[in-house]
Amino acid sequence: MEMNNEFDLIVIGSGPAGEKAAVKAAYFNYRVAIIERDKRFGGAGIQTGTLPSKTLKETTLYLSGVYSKGIFGVDKELSRQAGIQDFMYRKNLVTHQAGNSVEANLRQHRVEIFKGHGEFLNAHQVRVTGHDREKILYGKYIIIATGSYPVHPSGIPFDGVRLHDSDSILSITRFPKSLCVLGAGVIGCEYATIFAAMGIKTYIVNNNNRILNFLDEEVSAALVAQMEKNGINVLFDNAITHFEVPANPEDDLLLTLKNGEVLAVDMFLFAAGRSGNTHNLKCENAGVQLDVRETVKVNHKFQTNVENIYAVGDVIGFPALASTSMDQGRIAVAHIFSTGDLKTLTHIFPYGIYTVPEVSMVGITEQQAKKENIDYNTGICHYRDTIRGKIMGDLDNGFLKLVFDKNSKQILGVHIIGIIATEIIHFGLALVKEKKTLDEVISTVFNFPTFHDLYKYAAYDGLGNLSGWKLRKPGEVIEAGHDQNV
Repeated sequence: MEMNNEFDLIVIGSGPAGEKAAVKAAYFNYRVAIIERDKRFGGAGIQTGTLPSKTLKETTLYLSGVYSKGIFGVDKELSRQAGIQDFMYRKNLVTHQAGNSVEANLRQHRVEIFKGHGEFLNAHQVRVTGHDREKILYGKYIIIATGSYPVHPSGIPFDGVRLHDSDSILSITRFPKSLCVLGAGVIGCEYATIFAAMGIKTYIVNNNNRILNFLDEEVSAALVAQMEKNGINVLFDNAITHFEVPANPEDDLLLTLKNGEVLAVDMFLFAAGRSGNTHNLKCENAGVQLDVRETVKVNHKFQTNVENIYAVGDVIGFPALASTSMDQGRIAVAHIFSTGDLKTLTHIFPYGIYTVPEVSMVGITEQQAKKENIDYNTGICHYRDTIRGKIMGDLDNGFLKLVFDKNSKQILGVHIIGIIATEIIHFGLALVKEKKTLDEVISTVFNFPTFHDLYKYAAYDGLGNLSGWKLRKPGEVIEAGHDQNV
């Protein structure tokens, strides 16, 4: 083994988890190598997952004028018909720039980069083949951060042209005339609302009677109502039993449903699952145990069953968020090298779903409070009942909901559906994490007019629920700032 191929740490994968792990170890003056098989850096988080879909959503909001119609008494009209190049332009630009930023960050911290496919020879050696000539690297410690990939169930004739997974849908060369999405998880709901906002007839086929089961039921129902208002047909308790792909590409795909109905659509998107990207790593050579869906089993330190090998990010499964993956990488390094800082992943973190409209939450739902026999109550404020909401225009049925302990008035959960929900949730994160009460929210001064008034008036609504004296009937619209001046 050449001395220049011996490292304190080898990281396999340059996504959010791998990048942060590599950079942190290098910051503490350890010799670090990172292996990336793709031409571009950043993994699925930057190239095919988090950033592309979120950028497409913002592009959709701009091109469709979803949140700007009617604000000034006129509807927004595009100066020309938006094409697929307009739709993909910003996504391509953002992913390119973000990938370059990852590479620059690695090089700035003197992480040694190896381009190619990595596979285990044993618990300390990794062979790299592909873009560079073959190399064998030795790592005292190794972190697996290879992410995940879309599942391809048998029976679905994926072709990357009309029948897509969540990766290939990002490379379409034309807008579909109509689209069927199978799966009502985060990815499926995001893409369904994005394409529907562009005026494309969209169907969602879901195998149970709810979407996004981890959400508060009231928020989930509100999102379904908004989807239907935007022209999405949600087919609950259903499945696709047969795919018929016509020889003529101009003819519709024929999708036979479990209930016997046949959907005729132009394109299809499968968005019902991802697997850990471990199938080509040869983990068995290192003795690393895998869990369900090819994910890697780890303990609270993100350590596998092999003492010197760790795993972080989507490759270990839930929660599979870019935000948590970054900290998982940092925590693994903290345990490997005893850096004495970040040792555990917080159990309180926000979820952001970039649908149209956005949904975000932190803490427990009303249903969890019931299940845990918590004596709770709720408070709600609608966007339309705030001055900022009136300035922004037609914000439909967006609202913020607080779940709180009835006796202490401590806030246990915050749930938001509406514009920039993923931004304004962070004040709610602080409330839940710091165990703040309704009274403390009410005594907080916010800039006026801003959407943070949602918190204050949801807190007032909660107090009204506690006292049994409602300031307004459910659904009644009263000028914000008038009824809540308690």
